[in-house]
Amino acid sequence: MNEPSVRLLLDGNRRVYQPGETLAGEYRLESLKLAEPTAIEISVLWHTEGQGDEDLAVHHFERLCAGEQPGVDLRQPRRFSTRLPLSPLSYQGEIVKICWCVRVRVFLPRGKELLSEAPFQLGALPPRGARKRAAEG
Repeated sequence: MNEPSVRLLLDGNRRVYQPGETLAGEYRLESLKLAEPTAIEISVLWHTEGQGDEDLAVHHFERLCAGEQPGVDLRQPRRFSTRLPLSPLSYQGEIVKICWCVRVRVFLPRGKELLSEAPFQLGALPPRGARKRAAEG
């Protein structure tokens, strides 16, 4: 039997978005036979990686809880959509990186969780050689 998982798909299989564009997609639970999720959270967020403290900020957040919406089966595929902000743009520096992603967390009975992330880029990054020349320049 397959382990339960979350499948997260961005519309058009895109990985690069511009500020102000709409990011949309869907998530679905797979191989989740008997366990009814107690809650599902979806967020669009950015975080830093690299030296120093990690920063994290949530741009979009939704939480669905079992029992709060009668007749809604949390096991069914769901769509999400949000308009992306103007900043911060994705950044791949030597010391720090700014990374964007869509994250889905599924809370199951007895404290178990499922997690899936889909990274994406906000804003166009210049070609690697151009970044290096600009830094030297």
